[in-house]
Amino acid sequence: MEKEKLRLDKYLWSIRLFKTRTSASAACEKGRVKMNEESVKASRGVKAGDIYEVKAEEKKWTIKVISLLHTRVQYSEAIKYYEDLTPPEEVERIAYQSASFFSGKRPSKIGRPTKKERRDLGDFLALDD
Repeated sequence: MEKEKLRLDKYLWSIRLFKTRTSASAACEKGRVKMNEESVKASRGVKAGDIYEVKAEEKKWTIKVISLLHTRVQYSEAIKYYEDLTPPEEVERIAYQSASFFSGKRPSKIGRPTKKERRDLGDFLALDD
């Protein structure tokens, strides 16, 4: 027997689009979850066949609800409860961003100073006193 009512924030959390239910409801409050180009509240009831546009951090999904999922399950099970309608160009953009982020080593001489550089800087600043 399937329960009839399910909140949108709980559904988005259970299909693993958000790490926490709080972040799912916050995204709804900020207008990052839309249905028919209009923002929806976290308390909205979810029905099979609904289509939502969801923005989270750098990602943007378009999903269609296939069936309701009331509890959080592993990813391989969760993907059976929605259909991903995200346009291919958006999927490619996300893949390109993640590939460029993880490619290669950090450029040298940029970023946090080494221990030797911190000592030298400390000595330099101590001379100003």
